[in-house]
Amino acid sequence: MGQLNIAVVVKLEPDFSAGSISYNPDGTLDRSNTKNTLGPHSKIAAQAAFYGKVKYGAKVCVGTMSGHIANDALPIAMDTCDADLLHVYSDVLFAGADTIGTAEVLKHGVGKMEAAINGKMDIVFSGHRATDGETGQVGPQIAWKLGLPFFGNVIDYEVDMEKRIITMKRLLWTRGFPEIIQVVQSPLPVFIAIDPSYKYFFNTASLRLTAEKYKREAQERAKNYKSLLTAFNCVQLGADKTLIGLTGSPTIVYNVQRVPKGKVTRHAEVLDGSNPEHIRKAITAMKDALSAMVIK
Repeated sequence: MGQLNIAVVVKLEPDFSAGSISYNPDGTLDRSNTKNTLGPHSKIAAQAAFYGKVKYGAKVCVGTMSGHIANDALPIAMDTCDADLLHVYSDVLFAGADTIGTAEVLKHGVGKMEAAINGKMDIVFSGHRATDGETGQVGPQIAWKLGLPFFGNVIDYEVDMEKRIITMKRLLWTRGFPEIIQVVQSPLPVFIAIDPSYKYFFNTASLRLTAEKYKREAQERAKNYKSLLTAFNCVQLGADKTLIGLTGSPTIVYNVQRVPKGKVTRHAEVLDGSNPEHIRKAITAMKDALSAMVIK
């Protein structure tokens, strides 16, 4: 039946909740002085990998292109999917990369993960997109560079370990129609960009107990994640310098302008739902707001 091997490529993104976003003089994001965290879409991809570990006993590997700021997010990735190894791909030559330059680095990263486990990846997961980019292009481009079939907007998957076939459900949006679920099958290996709505579910007591066991293991591993972490530079990855970073990026950001902050005209008030006076106050406020609306 064989082992199921899963790779997850994750993105570290600015932690906007921290309220300390720093910018360079040219308007670009100063990542070295901005608190970073695991991107929400990357975390969902890690959750999908965790499902594979619990249900199929998969070996899970996590890789990211980053610098020292990876320390802010890799423990979160470990805690989410109980990864068996972590990789970070870091080099000044990677700076300034667009999506295709990033995909080139991560393509080599997947190769390094395969070398580390002495086996080929069956599933490579990525998030749907990044909140600081919104292009959704890196996943498909990695798949293209790896020569893997790409499936996006996947909300569920099951693997037939004997036949080495994966069955996926994809969420499709078509103008004029409600949500459409497409069921598609493919032989392994595949590349999957997981949909933001994905949630794993374990339908037996045995799987739920296994999940709890791995969650406890993940918490311990996250505390000492550096013992499972390996860093690679450009030379160690074996990447072509003409295909990475600014040199390997056909798109160049000419100018970045920050959106000016609007004037704050609202204020918040906390009301207690168990207090009758507060309830009356809320109803009065809603009535006043509705009466002021112009209905055409």
